[in-house]
Amino acid sequence: MIQKQSTNNKYFFVLSNLLRERQVFLQEIREGVRLQNKVISLLVCSSLFLAIYGAIIGAYHSWMQALSSAIKLPALYLITLLICLPTLYFANIIFGDKRTFSQYFALVLTAVSVISVLLFSFAPITLFFMLSTGNYQFLILLNVIIFAATGIIGISSLYKAAKVVLEQDGENSVTRRKILRGWLFLYAFVGSQLGWTLRPFFGTPTSPFTLFREREGNFYLSIIQSLAHLLGYR
Repeated sequence: MIQKQSTNNKYFFVLSNLLRERQVFLQEIREGVRLQNKVISLLVCSSLFLAIYGAIIGAYHSWMQALSSAIKLPALYLITLLICLPTLYFANIIFGDKRTFSQYFALVLTAVSVISVLLFSFAPITLFFMLSTGNYQFLILLNVIIFAATGIIGISSLYKAAKVVLEQDGENSVTRRKILRGWLFLYAFVGSQLGWTLRPFFGTPTSPFTLFREREGNFYLSIIQSLAHLLGYR
């Protein structure tokens, strides 16, 4: 029991180091110091925080939706990472970067961890509005704003972290910067559409629980429709 608690504390200690001593943490990734420990710890902590937030928003519908969203929300971020990471890695390797795949994995996990902590910090606000209002469209748009804001902050932190971890000097450095900017856009685009594919996370109040919905439309069209409904245009 004591050993298990010590292990859990170790995971959160690594996350705390990322948040409090970011430059040192990123420098260690650049030098390849304790990469396996960092990757495992960030995976555990980010998955836990994302699962908690997923359970909260899923509880708006039912306990089954809460359980489903607690699994699907961490899966959303981690699957997006796994889909997009090879593109970033191989594109940079082609243009002269010498970092390992583990270093890239740890680097991108720092952004996922930042997003998970931010979402966890928004959990009381989301819970408050869930308890105080029953407007489904409002809650959807509120969470779109929350996910967008945390995503922007996470991507911004990743861009800054990449400048520390990845060498930007030498031959093809300008090309690698352009690759990174393009990849950040790709990561956000894939994540948004994957979130649409894995829906529902809330669950429509008048509908029975479903694990996945039929694939129709896209994320961006849905946001426009929700906004129009909230403003009374339909």
